[in-house]
Amino acid sequence: MRKYLLITVALALFSFRASAQSFLENSQVNGSFQTDAQYYVLDKGIGIDDLLGKKMGINGFGKVNYTNGNFSAGVRFEAFLPEMNGFRSELKGVGLANFFATYDNGFIGMTVGDIYDQFGCGFVFRTYEEWSLGMDNALRGARVVIRPTKGVTLKGLYGRQRYYWAPYLERDFNDDDTRGIVRGVDAEWDLNQSIPALNDSKFRMSLGGSFVSKKQYDMSIFYYIPENVGAAAGRLNLGYGNWSFSTEYAYKINDPSAINNFIYKEGQALMASLSYSQKGFGAVLQVKRVDNMSFKSMYTGKQNDLDINFIPPINYTHTHSLPSMYTYSTQPNGEMAAQLQVNYTIPKGTALGGKYGTKLAFNMSQVNDIVRDSVMDNGRMVISRPGSLGYTSRFFAVSNHRFFRDINFEIDKRISKDWHITAQYINLYYDIETIEGHAGAPVVKANIGFLDLTYKINKKQSLRLELQGLWENEVHAGYEYEESEKKDYQKRGDWAFALLEYTITPHWSFSIADKWNYGNPVEEYRDHYFTGTVSYIHEATRIMLSAGRQSEGVVCVGGVCRTVPASSGVTLTVSTSF
Repeated sequence: MRKYLLITVALALFSFRASAQSFLENSQVNGSFQTDAQYYVLDKGIGIDDLLGKKMGINGFGKVNYTNGNFSAGVRFEAFLPEMNGFRSELKGVGLANFFATYDNGFIGMTVGDIYDQFGCGFVFRTYEEWSLGMDNALRGARVVIRPTKGVTLKGLYGRQRYYWAPYLERDFNDDDTRGIVRGVDAEWDLNQSIPALNDSKFRMSLGGSFVSKKQYDMSIFYYIPENVGAAAGRLNLGYGNWSFSTEYAYKINDPSAINNFIYKEGQALMASLSYSQKGFGAVLQVKRVDNMSFKSMYTGKQNDLDINFIPPINYTHTHSLPSMYTYSTQPNGEMAAQLQVNYTIPKGTALGGKYGTKLAFNMSQVNDIVRDSVMDNGRMVISRPGSLGYTSRFFAVSNHRFFRDINFEIDKRISKDWHITAQYINLYYDIETIEGHAGAPVVKANIGFLDLTYKINKKQSLRLELQGLWENEVHAGYEYEESEKKDYQKRGDWAFALLEYTITPHWSFSIADKWNYGNPVEEYRDHYFTGTVSYIHEATRIMLSAGRQSEGVVCVGGVCRTVPASSGVTLTVSTSF
């Protein structure tokens, strides 16, 4: 008997070892780590005469993902010790911020934990994480994805959103945490995959629809807050040959909140895009209308936290220093926007194209307010009065109040094998009172230009020179202002920027830069912002050390923005992936 028992145990151990070996051989592990640290110093030259007890800020994260066949899982650990300047103070802390486990066999997919997903363009649902903004509105709960037939995808999910380090307790609410439960379904049908006759057709078509609701408790003593708020959206994508058209419409029932001044008006949003592309040429025309479409799982929220939905921007995204100072932030309470983007490549071998060809790009985007008409409330005609229906708005009526306009033209050309040049001109209109909340401040009307010149010294070394200028048409040195308005002029007036960068491929990069607010109407704000940066790259690891001044401004990613205060000191960034 003992003999048979030993044989059975041996076979079991051998089988377990073989299974474990197979399990490990089929596994894949990847991840990334990053630490951003800033050491702050006093700098009375730019108005920093008190550090408020904060000499250092450190943001860090590490995430690891595991995959084995149809199964995947991951975790993300975060540390803010404390958070760097410009990030919300609620981020301070250390802990496991995100985890998930997913099984997906192609027919059905199931996820538990923290979920990032998007329905359509995001009008009714989008969860995402953006480290540079301190943004994370992950939905902690469960999601099911079913693909019953080729080309058809069905989704269902529910959960509560992350609110910094607040615990995920369904009924333990207090005045600072009235997060509701988010529930949503989405369906998409790709006709070209479902219908064999359309598999190889030039005609392309897909349809989609979504419904999302939030259930939150009414904790208000002033207003009746609906405890169930629903939003629905429908979308259509068409294509034929080089042409593409897409559109999405969303509707949300009344949702009084701190963002819309507690009015009971329904919300609506529409976006459409028409594009054409062929070799060497492409054009895109987009239009968008948004009316009272802030959708949060906590009705008292005022900033970028706990957004259930996302309103995509359709303006040009600038990456250079001066053009990106005035980046547009979407206005959920109402906006009418349009954008035209045209790209053309002058062919090689022509008089204007030269040996390497010449790339041209034109973009124009403009955003206006919507038209609001007053409504009757308690015998009086009012607009956006708390507790009222708010206003009415004709769907296609455009207000004369312009929020933003950007007209830019860019030339990108390789002059020779060693020289490359990029130049851009921008004409800007920016309503800083509406977008950044500087009450009474005059709009920014500016002309901006930059020149980016790269010289390849040899196969491993190159030099890059960047020159930029921003000239305000009305606010400049000599402009008269009220003493009480000084704080609203910290980044106004004319600017100049220069950067010189030396790169030794593939490891080293050195740069020095100066951003000078020489035309600020307030003399004490006409400062130089010097910076020096050294970076080293080894395979997937990057180390960057910079020292100098940082000007006050706004950092935006995808239409979502955060304010960055002026600072002076040393910054270290270390990132790696595997």
